[in-house]
Amino acid sequence: MTSTDGWVPSALQQERIAYRRARGRGSTLVALASTAAVTTVAVLGLVASPGWPRVRSSFLDPEVARAALPVVLEGLWLNVRVMAVCAVLIVVVALALALMRTARGPALFPLRALATGYVDVFRGLPLLLVLLLVGFGLPGLRLQGVPTSAVLLGGLALVLTYSAYVAEVFRAGIESVHPSQVAAARSLGLTHGQALRHVVLPQAWRRVVPPLLNHLVALSKDSGLISILGAVDAVRAAQIETARYANFTPYVVAGVLFVLLTIPLTRVTDVLARRSGWLGSQSGLAGGGALR
Repeated sequence: MTSTDGWVPSALQQERIAYRRARGRGSTLVALASTAAVTTVAVLGLVASPGWPRVRSSFLDPEVARAALPVVLEGLWLNVRVMAVCAVLIVVVALALALMRTARGPALFPLRALATGYVDVFRGLPLLLVLLLVGFGLPGLRLQGVPTSAVLLGGLALVLTYSAYVAEVFRAGIESVHPSQVAAARSLGLTHGQALRHVVLPQAWRRVVPPLLNHLVALSKDSGLISILGAVDAVRAAQIETARYANFTPYVVAGVLFVLLTIPLTRVTDVLARRSGWLGSQSGLAGGGALR
């Protein structure tokens, strides 16, 4: 074993490398064996249960799954579009709220109070309740220009709720930048706005990317709640197909599709969290929360 610069490891170093590789292979084999054993026991226990045949026919019917898959996929495409649009709006609104909350000076107290009140209210209200209030309350006012589309109203409720959470993530990221960096930027002739734009926000953005992706994972799942307003998304499509076939398999199909949608986002979040050292230090971001 040689490196590009001609260095050759000693015999002792080669023994250490070989030992570590062998130990790694052994650990992998033990992990695979234990996983297979646990999975086998779980599957055998499930199949041996008295009600398994009934559950299998009600929730895992392959014929119903094949028939319902195209319809549920079409509904999932609506969820993806709602998630994408809402994610952009949430970032914009949340960043504005975070800047308002971190604004300094007595003249800006009304902005801080407004942003604090918004965050407190929408972090305290359950998302389901916000969906009902927005989805049925706004059209009930009969104001000119108020949308009546279930998709638009459901997306508005998602933006209102998630902006409160993401604003706290941005605020924590902004406040995590040491004040001495702002002082150094000001000493170089930058205004407060320039220091915020060129010094504080770039560092804060890098620090909050993992928790932001974490909230995006949650948003991808919560986008299914717009179905309570009548939008035909994946959940609503599964409900329609369930009523058509008198079988719960379409719900399982919708669940599997949501899992397949969120797994890539979760893995990307984990990778970025490890690279940034965010895992294990989530307390540094007040709005970060645990990985979902």
